[in-house]
Parts: sequence; C-alpha cells; structure tokens
Amino acid sequence: MKEMTVQATVESIPAITEFIDGELARMDCPMKAQAQIDVAIDELFGNIAHYAYGDRMGEATVRIDFDAMRQMVAISFLDSGIPFDPTKTTDPDVTLSDEERCIGGLGIFMVRKTMDGMTYERADDRNVLTIFKLI
Repeated sequence: MKEMTVQATVESIPAITEFIDGELARMDCPMKAQAQIDVAIDELFGNIAHYAYGDRMGEATVRIDFDAMRQMVAISFLDSGIPFDPTKTTDPDVTLSDEERCIGGLGIFMVRKTMDGMTYERADDRNVLTIFKLI
C-alpha cells in the first residue's frame, strides 16, 4: 500500500491523479480503467475539497493498494472532516431534464456506475471512502 497526504483543496487533485496514475502504470492498468479511476478521483476528492471542512482548511490522505490475485485496485480517501457517507445517497433521476433534476449527486452516481465497488466507514474520527476497480 502507498499513500499521499495533501491539503484538501481542488488544487491538490492533479498531484493526487499523477500519484495514482503512476501506481496504476506499474500495475499495467488498462487505459479505460485508468480514465474511469481518474474521473472518480476528480469527483470524490473534489467533494472532500468543497465540503469536508467547511470554511477551515484540512488534510486528506489517498491510499492505493493492489490485490494481484483478484486483479483489483483499492483507492481510499481519508479525511477528518464532517461525517458523510456517499454510499447512503440516493441516485438522481437521470430521466429528468437538467431543469427538473435536483442539483448534486451526479458525481457519486457516475462513480458508482464505473467502479466495481465502494465502501464507507467512519473510523478514528475520519471518513474512509474506498473505491474498487477490477483491472
């Protein structure tokens, strides 16, 4: 397992993506899976940056682990911000027009649709969100 800790800001997203992409390259991850993971990083870390700490600054850690036997990568996002479990949110009604649909929720919906799993736990006063992708 490898990890990186950064300020929970949108400006940190390129560094996190570069870190994860470097690890994925070592795993011979297909480009389609890497692109889906990159979108998930942008959506999930963006949510942490915008909402986890409110008006104050905080840090977030991103961990990556690879199960070679199952050919599955696990990427965890850890922050000490406001408790929030995205696995409990309801999917938006994508059959509605943009004007009719409530704001928010599409990013988490996309992550659910493109990843092979997502878990959440609150451990040691931290949000721990993990996504899984078969590669």
